[in-house]
Amino acid sequence: MKRNIPLVSLLVGLCCPVFAADAERWKEIAANREVYREALDRVRKAHGGSYKLPAVEFFLFGMGSRDKFIYAKGQLRNAVTGRVVQEWEVAEEVISPASYTVAIKTKDGKVAFISEDEEAVWVESDGNKGALSKGAVKLPEFKGRKHRLVLRVLLQELLVNVVDGRPVPNFLVYEKPWYRDAAMMAMAFEKTDNLPVIKNWILGLREPYDQNNKGETEADNLGQGLYLVSLVSDKSHPLVPSIQKEFAQFEQKDRIDGRTDYAAHPVYQTKWAKFGLKSLGLDDPYTVPKQKDSYATLFWWAYREADGAGQQLLADDLYPYLGWASSHYAGKKFGKLSDRDYPLTWEARASVAKYDGMKRIGPEYVEARTCAPHTWHAAEAFLYLIEEGE
Repeated sequence: MKRNIPLVSLLVGLCCPVFAADAERWKEIAANREVYREALDRVRKAHGGSYKLPAVEFFLFGMGSRDKFIYAKGQLRNAVTGRVVQEWEVAEEVISPASYTVAIKTKDGKVAFISEDEEAVWVESDGNKGALSKGAVKLPEFKGRKHRLVLRVLLQELLVNVVDGRPVPNFLVYEKPWYRDAAMMAMAFEKTDNLPVIKNWILGLREPYDQNNKGETEADNLGQGLYLVSLVSDKSHPLVPSIQKEFAQFEQKDRIDGRTDYAAHPVYQTKWAKFGLKSLGLDDPYTVPKQKDSYATLFWWAYREADGAGQQLLADDLYPYLGWASSHYAGKKFGKLSDRDYPLTWEARASVAKYDGMKRIGPEYVEARTCAPHTWHAAEAFLYLIEEGE
């Protein structure tokens, strides 16, 4: 006998699985956030503690070549234009940084998810899922790593600051890549198979210097440029002979001695020169000078014994990458992360940063002359934490 099923019953039967799945996913995302917070707390306690950032809840989407988006206060906006892409009347939200997800409960009882994976940025609601922007990235789980959840967030803070293939310190306040920051980002990208996201930028490099510090030709850029080239090309790259010619003006006997950040840093610059030349298999005529250099401890991955004992360890809350690098150099733990779930990294009061760009996040950041996240900081923390055992 044919049964007449009431329409309301049919709708309940169709909708309940969706609602149940959404509820289960919400619980999982919220639980993941708590596990992440515990992991983050352990890193802060083991290392240098935390630094207070403006109390603004937001999350960035758009890793690698994808369009950039900001989620905050129920709005998903294009980070560059400020255009509202989608908005919700929020009753409750969960931002889960290590899951790359924002979960939203609306005032009319619906649930929406904004998430990002290796394929795209997604928005899901009412059982529908659509991609906002696509582009391949690698997002390892870091299984077996001691700090895997924190590593996932630090990697996100690096990848979200790649704009049109260009690795910038913070895409809201810096227009151009800095070779120094880009080289450290590239080290993290090499470890996570993400070099393809900046490969074309490196292949297109033609200038020996980035000239971002008020037009200065900084001597460390030469080694950084060679190292970057070595990751995706070889000594036939057009930048290589240009850099080799530039070395001559900084040579003092068997070392490189020029200016970096408006001061002489011969140990740091010579280390970079040696490392860049070695990375391409080129002849290296230089010797790291055994003298004091306040930037010596920023180069921690090679020639550590060559620059003499008693080098100064740096720590500065405005430029926290200094503390992480010096910590790594000395085998100590005084690098800080932020007091927020996200972002974990920052830079403040830099001389050439255009902090008005942070108004898209909140006026509090502009007033504090702070940008967050920041890629040199994220790279240094990532490279230290990924070495800390399994």
